[in-house]
Amino acid sequence: MEFTHFDSAGNAIMVDVSGKDVTARTAVAQGSIKVSTEIMEAIKNGTSKKGDVLGVARVAGIMATKRTSELIPMCHPLPLNKCSIDFTADADAGTVTAICTVCTDGKTGVEMEALTGVSVCLLTIYDMCKAIDKRMCIGDIHLVSKQGGKSGNFSY
Repeated sequence: MEFTHFDSAGNAIMVDVSGKDVTARTAVAQGSIKVSTEIMEAIKNGTSKKGDVLGVARVAGIMATKRTSELIPMCHPLPLNKCSIDFTADADAGTVTAICTVCTDGKTGVEMEALTGVSVCLLTIYDMCKAIDKRMCIGDIHLVSKQGGKSGNFSY
């Protein structure tokens, strides 16, 4: 396997995408946060003292996708066509799952944007609920799928 983020001398570089074609690209990432029954009830009933937990987390995740290149050193700044974040809550399992979908027309993919969006979304849920219970656990953050680009489609 060839590492594309290093030059022949081993120096870190940003990949040159100038010769690549602009194509439609989509990436979906998801992750979950394990929460207590008390937190699940506060989220579902909108009774958290900090407000609408999932609404704020959604906005935070969307904002994060737009700033990914400022956080991940070798990411290209990309104009995003779409970003959405959806949630599923499983009260029996005590988990909230966030799914982030990002689309662009570009020369490089949006996998890192989707992963960053879902990560910040889950961190925001933690931040908004930590006064209730700090024993939350964030995990299973992964790329679900991607479409477009030279490497083709991917599904987890």
